[in-house]
Amino acid sequence: MIKPGSTIGILGGGQLGRMMAMSAAQLGYKVIGYAPEGDTVAEDVCHDFFANGWGDKPALAAFASKCDVVTWEFENVPVSAVEMIPPQMLAPHPRALEVAQDRLKEKRFVEGLGGTPAPYASVDSDAEYRDAAGRIGAPGILKTCREGYDGKGQWRVATDRDVDSVRFPGRSCVYEGFVDFEAEFSVILVRAKDGEVRFWDSTHNVHHAGMLSTSTLPAPAIVGEQVEEARGLAKKVAEALNYVGVLTLEFFATAKGPVFNEMAPRVHNSGHWTIEGAATSQFENHIRAVCGLPLGDTTTRFASIEMRNIVGAEALTAHEKLADDGEAHLHLYGKSEAREGRKMGHWTRVGQASA
Repeated sequence: MIKPGSTIGILGGGQLGRMMAMSAAQLGYKVIGYAPEGDTVAEDVCHDFFANGWGDKPALAAFASKCDVVTWEFENVPVSAVEMIPPQMLAPHPRALEVAQDRLKEKRFVEGLGGTPAPYASVDSDAEYRDAAGRIGAPGILKTCREGYDGKGQWRVATDRDVDSVRFPGRSCVYEGFVDFEAEFSVILVRAKDGEVRFWDSTHNVHHAGMLSTSTLPAPAIVGEQVEEARGLAKKVAEALNYVGVLTLEFFATAKGPVFNEMAPRVHNSGHWTIEGAATSQFENHIRAVCGLPLGDTTTRFASIEMRNIVGAEALTAHEKLADDGEAHLHLYGKSEAREGRKMGHWTRVGQASA
């Protein structure tokens, strides 16, 4: 066990790291962050912060020397940087990053465990893109294998006539066929060092322009019908990776069962509701897991919950809603510029307490 009073290192400086650091402080830990210089909103709530590049070996060594355990807050931390941290200090294991950072590797990994992704093909040239679009058909979507999130690095192919309007970007991609689904949902679990696994309830997730807009409970009936199968796959993924901490898998609920979309080896936007809505939040349970503390109860505390992202200029007037809705909880991330399409915060509104 990493005792309270010890130091947790977090790789990454975004809002997820910010909320993790706040939970860590509540449990009596100090937090040191590490990320390249920029709008690192986690820095505001950290005991110390290293604003250095991912390839800076001396800085990473100095960072690690001040920490008792090291985790991360987003899945695009370069594996080469993580490998500079002594392996016994890391949680989760870096293999989770290796899998999640490559969409093709991720899909094949999940298939090997019995999961069903959308129809897909590997694409490494314009000719392969056209062949994949011809075989799988439209509508579909071309995605870069690496990087890209919240709709970035993705190009939609609405009809067969649109194939020519999308250009191969010159780096490895996957082409995916669209899935006919009734709802999107995520399975969020936490796994302890001893292998104990706990799940939060699965929300109904609605996306706009590739970005999560809302997560609500209760979810539609079809989600409840498919969540156990999805949880079974998520648990297999966690066990195969010897995972420690919070892990998220996203799914489409379809007439044929749950279809895997993608995984995130970290706390997740669709789990922000757990701060007010669950007995123990995803952020606190991640800290508990990586420090070897007992896991907290993941029970949902309210009969209805909605989490809504605050994007771009919406943040400039978000405080006004506080006067209108006493049951809405505001979280702003401290970002300095309210750019279009940028997550600036979120609202969580809870209903009546569960019986």
